[in-house]
Amino acid sequence: MIPATFDYLRASSVADAIRLLGEHGDDAKLLAGGHSLIPMMKLRLATPATLIDITGIGGLDGIAADGGTIAIGALTKHAALASSSMLRAQAPVLWDAANDLGDPQVRNRGTIGGASAHGDPSADYPAVLLALDATLTLADAKGERTLRAREFFRGMFDTALDPRELLTKIAFAAAPKSAYVKFHHPASHYAVVGAAVALTMNGGRIGSARVAITGIGDAAFRAEGVERALAGVDPGDAAAIEAACANAAQGVEARSDTFASAHYRSAMADVFTARAVAKAAAR
Repeated sequence: MIPATFDYLRASSVADAIRLLGEHGDDAKLLAGGHSLIPMMKLRLATPATLIDITGIGGLDGIAADGGTIAIGALTKHAALASSSMLRAQAPVLWDAANDLGDPQVRNRGTIGGASAHGDPSADYPAVLLALDATLTLADAKGERTLRAREFFRGMFDTALDPRELLTKIAFAAAPKSAYVKFHHPASHYAVVGAAVALTMNGGRIGSARVAITGIGDAAFRAEGVERALAGVDPGDAAAIEAACANAAQGVEARSDTFASAHYRSAMADVFTARAVAKAAAR
């Protein structure tokens, strides 16, 4: 498994990366941690003529909180998210996902920006960012634009990121009542089914919920029927939570593969969504 021949360039700044993307166009790919791109190159599912290494760009990593809003640089590594006490308290859904992602090697090299831009249908972060109603900042030669997560993730390995754009930042409001739970493949730790939940409480009951599921179909999705059903539910009533989470994947065409059948994935979506709701409510 050897990649096709490619040229290797290093970007010194965001502006330099954008310039190089403009020069090399659709034949170029950005390289951060490489844990999504390099395996595809080895299988020749991706054959970029040019790799632009952005790991040396300063200012694109780190976690910052300001007035209830949390901002994360696109080059922030999974390990930094997994070890953040601030995320554990203020956005535990992301902290959960980072701690159950891949193995130590992947967590120490891979980045939240690279994993998000890859758009893998079994990745953890798309569901997490949907549940957080996160915004993603994209930069190109014309300037910056900001998209909500539900606008950014479009399909299997398909996002709204243009070939000449660079993902620079992800931001969202703090969500202390949130959680991510998944049934992962034992070798890769990719989600066979994963559920991300962010709750608000009102008088001891669930006031509102954002629920997103990954691993089922071509892309992570918001389970809006479950969100509506959870409003007003007593978080201590396991039967009520289970009922609200029934048919979580309704309307989504589940896929079958060597890991799980479509029927099994759909059934497990209900189970893991209910577990994520209970975990979020208990925080």
